[in-house]
Amino acid sequence: MNYHNITVDDMLNGDGLRTVLWVAGCDHRCRGCQNPQTWPAQSGIPFDDNAREELFSYLSRDYMSGITFSGGDPLFAPNRETVGSLIEEIHARFPEKTIWLYTGSLFEEIRSLPFVPLIDVIVDGPYVEALRDVQLHWKGSANQRVINVKRSLAAGRVILWA
Repeated sequence: MNYHNITVDDMLNGDGLRTVLWVAGCDHRCRGCQNPQTWPAQSGIPFDDNAREELFSYLSRDYMSGITFSGGDPLFAPNRETVGSLIEEIHARFPEKTIWLYTGSLFEEIRSLPFVPLIDVIVDGPYVEALRDVQLHWKGSANQRVINVKRSLAAGRVILWA
């Protein structure tokens, strides 16, 4: 898996101060996407052991609320194994940190992935330029949903994160 950036102290991509991993690769190619440079899977740089340690060093900060996976699409098929392993490791090492994930896929399509129960919030659905609304919290277009994953899985239906 390649990635474009790791940002810290981010307040725009989830609740609290977050570390964001911006992965490469997306096959949704949404019109008006804010990160089209992340679409090619071979763009960016390889996510190696040094990047992993950098990510974990940021997450170890007491004030850091958690991690957000964005991109590109963290659930782009070639990313799933690496992202899933990272989610499992982060959940084990930092159980108090929340995990958010942005994907152009719908929750109903990805809820059975083995690592999904470890995620706290998924923002799902493709970005739709015609439904863009800058007043929306943590999403870019009105069709997207900010989903409470654990409550949704327990209820067997989508429950939005408050």
